[in-house]
Amino acid sequence: MAQYRAERLQGLLQVELSDIIHGSLKDPRVGFVSVTAVEVSRDLRHVKAFVSVMGDEAEQEQTVATLNNAADYIRTEIGKRIRLRHTPEIIFRLDKSIEYGTHINALLRKLKEEEQGAKRGPQDG
Repeated sequence: MAQYRAERLQGLLQVELSDIIHGSLKDPRVGFVSVTAVEVSRDLRHVKAFVSVMGDEAEQEQTVATLNNAADYIRTEIGKRIRLRHTPEIIFRLDKSIEYGTHINALLRKLKEEEQGAKRGPQDG
């Protein structure tokens, strides 16, 4: 039962965090952000929110730092939107899985092109 509640809360928090970041949070230092995952502790008092940020590494780090500075405001907004006994503390972390996936896709595409080039080579010569 507790596992189901935590999973439900994770999904709800992901939606609400995204909505708050894009709607209520008006900070020019926050770039284009996507909340990719949310992890809730067993006691439901701590949340790690993983975000993907468009831009170079400096912009990504600045955005995550800004989100962590605004965590109290975001926590207050979460408390207004979701009825919980205790509103969890939020920590934002940079999620590089999308960047890593793009890198892997590029490597696979390059490997496929090399294989096709090798197959064509002997037939031409």
